[in-house]
Amino acid sequence: LAHGNVSPRLIARECRRYEEERVENKSTYWVVFELLWRDYFKFFAKKHGDRIFYLSGTLGKESTHVNKRKWGMDPKHIQAWMDGMTGYPLVDANMRELKATGFMSNRGRQNICSFLTIDMNMDWRYGGDYFEETLLDYDVHSNWGNWASGAGMTGGRMNRFNVVKQSKDYDMGGDYVRLWCPELKNVPDKFVHEPWKMSDILMEECECKVGPGRDYPSPIVDPNVTPKIMNNGRGGGGRGGRGRGRGGKQGGRGGSGGRGNRNNERNNGNSNRGRGQRQDMKSLKTGSYKFE
Repeated sequence: LAHGNVSPRLIARECRRYEEERVENKSTYWVVFELLWRDYFKFFAKKHGDRIFYLSGTLGKESTHVNKRKWGMDPKHIQAWMDGMTGYPLVDANMRELKATGFMSNRGRQNICSFLTIDMNMDWRYGGDYFEETLLDYDVHSNWGNWASGAGMTGGRMNRFNVVKQSKDYDMGGDYVRLWCPELKNVPDKFVHEPWKMSDILMEECECKVGPGRDYPSPIVDPNVTPKIMNNGRGGGGRGGRGRGRGGKQGGRGGSGGRGNRNNERNNGNSNRGRGQRQDMKSLKTGSYKFE
């Protein structure tokens, strides 16, 4: 799509044909859904022009919007984020994969954006610029529109991703973070998403000492402190305030944990998923769009 080798309408038609001939499922729904968001950001960029590149986004310099804030520009922190050395395994794994392959999953992009702009409070344009430089599927409208939106610079409610919880939800066994962060290969599942919680003795046993200048870095931001921008009770949103998103950049609704055995069973045994993460097709609304 980004290189013009395939038409979005062709993809949408093929999804519709697959649904009619085989099965309609979450995967086909989300492929078409993302195509629609791709179009949305093209129109969004057409409307707002180069404001999607401004620090204040489409809010404007003089805006008093609640999402406006003073941004950090610490080059060491930004470099640690780029290098996958933040001390947060999910963030680090995604950033290392991006550097090595030019690819990052959609969920990864949402978590990465949230972490840089909300948890670290770094100038969101560094993220947009780095993605432009490294992504093989870079698309100017989707990239800058999503970054501005994820940073809260398009209005609406901001959506902060809890990267530790997301890591537990979607990489329960730690296979992904161990693949890209081999320092964590011997860390038990219980601590692989929060290695800083290991005791010194366990670090010795795992051959993974956490801390400055050691095998794996300490968290770049305190995991026990809520970012200042979130202290006034906002949450949810993303992509210009489209509601709570999808199970989770926009995205995760996650809840605060399981609610009894029945819920855990419905969530495939993953006790980290809350009841807000609905299963199967229950959370999906049928669209009225048609592709000829």
